[in-house]
Amino acid sequence: MFIPTTAEEVRERGWDALDVIIVSGDTYIDSSYNGAAVIGHWLIDNGFRTGIICQPNVSDGSDITRLGVPRLFWSVTAGCVDSMVANYTPTGKFRKDDDFTPGGVNNRRPDRACIVYSNLIRRFAKGRPIVLGGIEASLRRTVHYDAWSDSLRRSIVFDAKADAVTYGMAELSNLQLAQCMRDGKDWHSVKGICYIGKEVPDGYSEMPSYEECVADKGMFSKAFRMFYENCDPTTASGLVQRHGDRYLVQNPPQRNLTPAELDRVHLLDYEDAVHPFYAEEGAVKAMDTIKNSITTHRGCYGECSFCAIAVHQGRTVVSRSADSIVEEAERIASRPGFNGIIYDVGGPTANMYGIECRKKMEKGACRDRKCLYPRPCPSLRIDHSAQIALLDRIKAIPGVRKVFVTSGIRHDMVVFDEDHGQEYVDCIVKDHVSGQLKIAPEHISDEVLALMGKPGPNVLLDFKDMFDGSNRRHGKQQFLTYYFMAAHPGCGNRAMEELREFVHTELRTNPEQVQIFTPTPSTVSSLMYYTRRDYADRRNVWSEHIPKLKQVQKDIVVKGTPVRRGSAASRSAKR
Repeated sequence: MFIPTTAEEVRERGWDALDVIIVSGDTYIDSSYNGAAVIGHWLIDNGFRTGIICQPNVSDGSDITRLGVPRLFWSVTAGCVDSMVANYTPTGKFRKDDDFTPGGVNNRRPDRACIVYSNLIRRFAKGRPIVLGGIEASLRRTVHYDAWSDSLRRSIVFDAKADAVTYGMAELSNLQLAQCMRDGKDWHSVKGICYIGKEVPDGYSEMPSYEECVADKGMFSKAFRMFYENCDPTTASGLVQRHGDRYLVQNPPQRNLTPAELDRVHLLDYEDAVHPFYAEEGAVKAMDTIKNSITTHRGCYGECSFCAIAVHQGRTVVSRSADSIVEEAERIASRPGFNGIIYDVGGPTANMYGIECRKKMEKGACRDRKCLYPRPCPSLRIDHSAQIALLDRIKAIPGVRKVFVTSGIRHDMVVFDEDHGQEYVDCIVKDHVSGQLKIAPEHISDEVLALMGKPGPNVLLDFKDMFDGSNRRHGKQQFLTYYFMAAHPGCGNRAMEELREFVHTELRTNPEQVQIFTPTPSTVSSLMYYTRRDYADRRNVWSEHIPKLKQVQKDIVVKGTPVRRGSAASRSAKR
């Protein structure tokens, strides 16, 4: 059943008012792929009357007031993507299209949506606390570098004048907030939240202040490391960061969901459709991506420097039970009009399903090493047998003709799985590749890869040999789609020329999937981009900051553009 989005739907539920109202920058897709829908259904399933308002008109109060004022709090999210990332390309051009807006025209999501929606509520529907959530709020919860203003910004809780931020995936934090507010209890000790305080709680560590970070990039680097190294729920401590005469207080992270709890989240009463109230306004392209697809786990220990998943979802992979996933697949297969195809079985990285380090589960993520870089840690026992068995079960469901893995895999994990790596490749090549398999080597320059935290080109070639050999044995003509990146810190034109030569001679392809690095808030790569120093603040790291020259880097690989010697682009090639 849809979460109520109109007063009539509230009445149809037999409710006279709402406890929580969610405001989102995305349209309302009622699916486990939509964080706002997940939080809404989770709260309803736990006894809280919850409604949702999506992409409200910010010029007047007609939308934001249509459900009244919640009894407990407003829950505000920019949507599945940071609003600035959603609205602008890596070179600063406004995006005309929006996959999360009916009709596909990018005319409904404001810049800095969390701040705008909070102001809208205070203007027309004030009187209850405002709690920010979702990836925009989560990654902007402390002092952060903002590429669109090329400056450090304060915690979003200050700029939005909100009462709190729930960071991370936040099912438990939102539930506990709602329970405390309902019962009249102090909610400031709830884990996984940030709020504004006047003093430092006992046992909390103090980060360099906003003012110190603005004045000294070295202090910002120190603050970022404290932030980054206190994201694991097992080992993290509480943090504070002074802003003027007040403090941002970040409570320790909320614990991870158990597999049983994650099963419950994904089997809530979703309609797996766009709400009719919004569907009337046009098709929503995002539905094409998630249609008949299944999330098997959350979290990622890949910890790529440019990616926010490790910070937002966590470095611990929590996998659903196979029975839960099969039950969801059976539910999809039973729908009227099902075409027999499950388009994706995966997660942030499809082949991390069922693979996790036992030490990490007990003691938390290591602070002095990564799980996969430069090689997989011996404590991480990579074994693809669980995913192979899962795919076999799903494809055996009556009515299911094909099951694809389209969400991308870590090719290095496959190479280093001595017992089941080749078996996994054979499994997906034979039955689960829809013509092309996505992998993301990102680059082939050792220097750039080291800054990215990605494996070297030899591992890529080893995986390509496994994939090509499997295709020959099974009589298939399938291909690898490679995702590469331009203008990452440490990358100049010379590195892109090296990449172009590699893809032509070794991979024998002309790649089209080359993205320009976007310095998104609270990633290691954005830290390096802003400070021009590495994560440890020990050495300088050059980075291209001129949008036109970032495009030149991309064109070197995509278009084969030669670098004119003596030009500004040529000078960057020397780096």
